[in-house]
Amino acid sequence: MLNWKGSLLALALASSAVMAEDAYIVRFDLNEGMKSYLRANQFDVTGVNYKTNEIEALVTEEEFARISSQKSAVIKFSFPQSLSASPDDEYKNPEEITEFVNDIHAKYPDITTVKVIGKTLEGRDILAIKISDNPTEDEKEPAILVNAMHHAREVMTPEITTDMVEYIVTNYGQKTEVTNWVNNTEIWVIPMFNLDGNNKMWTENSMWRKNTRGGYGVDINRNYPTGWNSCNGSSSYQSAQDYRGTSAASEPETQAMMNLVASIKPVFNISYHSYSEIVIYPFGCRPRKTPTTEAVEQVGAEIGKKLDYRPGTAWELLYNADGGDIDWMYTEHQVIPFVIEVNSSNQGFHPDYHEWRDKTVLRNRAGWQHLFARLNGPSLHGAVDSKDYQVIKLYKPGTSQLLQTYKINPNGTFFIIVKAGVYDLSFEGTQVKKMSNVDVSSKVSVNF
Repeated sequence: MLNWKGSLLALALASSAVMAEDAYIVRFDLNEGMKSYLRANQFDVTGVNYKTNEIEALVTEEEFARISSQKSAVIKFSFPQSLSASPDDEYKNPEEITEFVNDIHAKYPDITTVKVIGKTLEGRDILAIKISDNPTEDEKEPAILVNAMHHAREVMTPEITTDMVEYIVTNYGQKTEVTNWVNNTEIWVIPMFNLDGNNKMWTENSMWRKNTRGGYGVDINRNYPTGWNSCNGSSSYQSAQDYRGTSAASEPETQAMMNLVASIKPVFNISYHSYSEIVIYPFGCRPRKTPTTEAVEQVGAEIGKKLDYRPGTAWELLYNADGGDIDWMYTEHQVIPFVIEVNSSNQGFHPDYHEWRDKTVLRNRAGWQHLFARLNGPSLHGAVDSKDYQVIKLYKPGTSQLLQTYKINPNGTFFIIVKAGVYDLSFEGTQVKKMSNVDVSSKVSVNF
């Protein structure tokens, strides 16, 4: 048992920068008991490090006293000074994001368009930029969506998305693979999602996570309808960092994302978060281990390997998380979605900009670039008459074993990422068309 002394936390952090509201990031040994205790008591778990088997939480002195009073096990702890740093002002704020998006569109009007997908509670425009060779048209091409900063304090994440935009537009016409991405894909990027919260992070509280609803805020990534308030993976207390809101999709940011996804039907999504160096795929609630589609886990593992990040579900790697965006995207719109938590606990939410910004964005290029490669891997692409066919069913060859049901997009297109193999296909609606022993070891096009 760890004995608590009233001045211990203050002494340990005497030379550290104090977080808003006198809260501090404290590091503990990572074990199931500690992880379960922190979540059950609604502590703000900020990250994990599977390479050192440690877990961090943002706690006050009062909360630390509660933790230290536990007699079930010896609690080892430390106060990592680097995690108490305030963010460098080189990181982008909401105004700089708006300026960035408009500047990119002004320089590259032939391959970009900007869409206001919604407004925040404080009236800020939530911007998405589309990159494609015919950006104002519905091109019936597969779409990829990338977004950053559901959580306001995760300042590195917009650096990933803005780097992605800059890399693509500046290399279009220069690098063959990038030119092919733009010509054959609809690329959607939301550089910064939680603009109000980020403004509050800069002006009031460097550890602010939520939006600014009522001054207390709602965790946008616990506000999506799928699984909302279903597995103790969020909080009903307004003061909690993972407060879920009064009802599912109560927040304008959530609604904006839902409307965009319903409109563009992306094949893939990456939601960038920090920190922990992990790749998360559905589902967030125990005991649902993985989606029914094998390709989701497979692609997640591939991204994890490229980044040297650990892949898995939220409840396996962190904790139960209900009402998250990726569960909703996967369940409602067949998106293959991931949360990528960039940076390790050695860098935390606010890494030194000059030391870590370029290292982080360069490392993470391999993750989002893999999505383009995977579109040309084992998959079924094509278009049919949506009046005749509404679903595609994949079966184990020569059997009635149903492996996957895919809802054809309203415009008749389909883009199905699968595990390499041989399948029987059934296109169904007012008519039925069957195809047997289709070898999907690479990209297969089907049009009729």
